[in-house]
Amino acid sequence: MTQATPIRRDVWIGDHLDVALRLAAGGLPVLPLRADKRPFGNCRACDDLACGGRPNMATPGPCACPWPCHGWAAATTAPRVIGSPQWAAAWRRARAIGYHPGGAGVTVVDLDNATAVQWARTNLPPTTTVPTTRGEHWIYRGAMRSVNGVREGVDIKSTMSYARWLGPGTGALAELPDIVHALAVKKPTVVRQTPQAVTAAVPAGGGECRHRSPAYLERGIAMAEQRIADAPSAVHATVYRTFLAVLSAHGRCGCLTDSHVVRLFTAAQAKGESPRHCEDAWSNARTALGM
Repeated sequence: MTQATPIRRDVWIGDHLDVALRLAAGGLPVLPLRADKRPFGNCRACDDLACGGRPNMATPGPCACPWPCHGWAAATTAPRVIGSPQWAAAWRRARAIGYHPGGAGVTVVDLDNATAVQWARTNLPPTTTVPTTRGEHWIYRGAMRSVNGVREGVDIKSTMSYARWLGPGTGALAELPDIVHALAVKKPTVVRQTPQAVTAAVPAGGGECRHRSPAYLERGIAMAEQRIADAPSAVHATVYRTFLAVLSAHGRCGCLTDSHVVRLFTAAQAKGESPRHCEDAWSNARTALGM
């Protein structure tokens, strides 16, 4: 289990890069944020969404750069990355610092209005509290999956998510309570299709492998599964774009296996896609990329 990073109280004054480096030194994975709170692309190809990705959703577009480019995946504690020329332009334009709560072993309960804050004061145990523009962040020790809209005005930000650094806040960091875990448990939904065996072809590969470790590929597949699972609408289009992104990033070197495709198809079928639609989306994505 990831050990919770202390919410330091001595590193909240200074320019964004200076503060980010000091936060990272304390174990908090950081990244620069734009004025609209979105992350920057982490490479030139992805800057300003040129690759077609959606950094506010932490989902990669069809780029082939070797870095994790979007949202929480770009957060790091490595000074050589934070202070690199690659990030220099982003820090000059940054209007805020973001961080990956789950990477620091903490969970942020994001309370977006006064009603949500009052609910938390009535139902949640006291912990480190940080004022926001419209409400408060309540930070707990312990990581969990991130879920938006668990209640009116309440989001949970932890793994595979990012939050704004708004200062150290007040109060002692408390353990993540069961009531917050319970908020993330969605009611069972009826799966309209039973996942079936994969009949899609896996690219043969042979190209340059850009994966620095097996964890890079695993993270890409996990992000793809979550993107499909979180799609509120336009599921067909989401599945196709996700397959396109996975194949673009991982399909040319031969690292994708049948088990990876099974996971993607299973996520799509859980959202109501038929096996035929999955096969068509996979085939169309391969065709679009010339595979």
